Amino acid sequence: MTAQSALLSLTFVVLALLIWQLRWVLLVLFGAVVVAVALDVLIHQLQDRSRLARPQALLVVLAGLLLAGLIIGQLLLPELITQIQQLGKDLPELVNKLSGWLGDDPRFAALNQAFGTGVSPENLQSVGRQLLGVAGGAANSLIQVLLMVLLAILLALDPASHRGMVVAITPRPAREQMALLLDESRQALGGWLSGMTLSATTVFLLTWGGLLLLKAPLALLSALVCGLLTFVPTIGPTAATLLPTGLALLQSPQLVVSVLVFRLILQNLEAFLLTPLLLRKTVNLLPTVALMAQLSLGALLGLPGVLLALPLVVVLQVLMQRVVVQQVMDRWSS
Repeated sequence: MTAQSALLSLTFVVLALLIWQLRWVLLVLFGAVVVAVALDVLIHQLQDRSRLARPQALLVVLAGLLLAGLIIGQLLLPELITQIQQLGKDLPELVNKLSGWLGDDPRFAALNQAFGTGVSPENLQSVGRQLLGVAGGAANSLIQVLLMVLLAILLALDPASHRGMVVAITPRPAREQMALLLDESRQALGGWLSGMTLSATTVFLLTWGGLLLLKAPLALLSALVCGLLTFVPTIGPTAATLLPTGLALLQSPQLVVSVLVFRLILQNLEAFLLTPLLLRKTVNLLPTVALMAQLSLGALLGLPGVLLALPLVVVLQVLMQRVVVQQVMDRWSS
């Protein structure tokens, strides 16, 4: 090994360690980029229909989002709070019913024994420490979300300067390719966000209407969870089905079957018809790639990694096509 290759290897190792130490900062930065792209899509649509400058258009978009949130919250929040309170009352009954079914299974005997040990000072101290840990994690997550939103607004205010900065620090022979890469990444990410937002909204409305027709309990809360988890393909819709199915179990087995069949039909329509139709002109993600990305980033970064796995894969797919395939593989000669 020559001195140059040894120095290059050491540089890569140090860079990898630095990235790992700053992974949460980079995660917040990438989340801010995703939010900024979503704002940029709305800003461009507004500027196409008006003569507003970018700062004014950003203010109008933020005010519109805030106003829409207040209106939707005023219409849905009281009912949603009522259903969340009802969920808190129904969960013990659901747990008791499931425990009764699983009580005869020896694999759950240790779990039942753990829940039946009663209250002791040691148990209270353990629960207290867990609650403090949860509270600290929630406060840290809230700070990260606020920083992400602030960074997103700053990026959306002047994206051209930030794009120019990235292009400027690129070596001169690769600057044109870097500019194209940034433009394609923004287009792919914006298309993915637009398509998934429409898909999630459609799933929310259809699930809400279907559960109301089936007279399933807590239809609004279940539909909201199903809509939000549409942004986490493969894993999200399957996990979202557990809530309406479990709540239907409190009423009757027939309702469980009806809710499960309804959710399976809707989930397959969303996965194989709605989402591919909305994303056919922007990005095409293989289910295996999406699932592996979610599992990998979830193992490394937890829930934030799962939520940002798909936007990251969208950008990495553009990077692989533009750099690895076109610049390396296509030019490989024997």
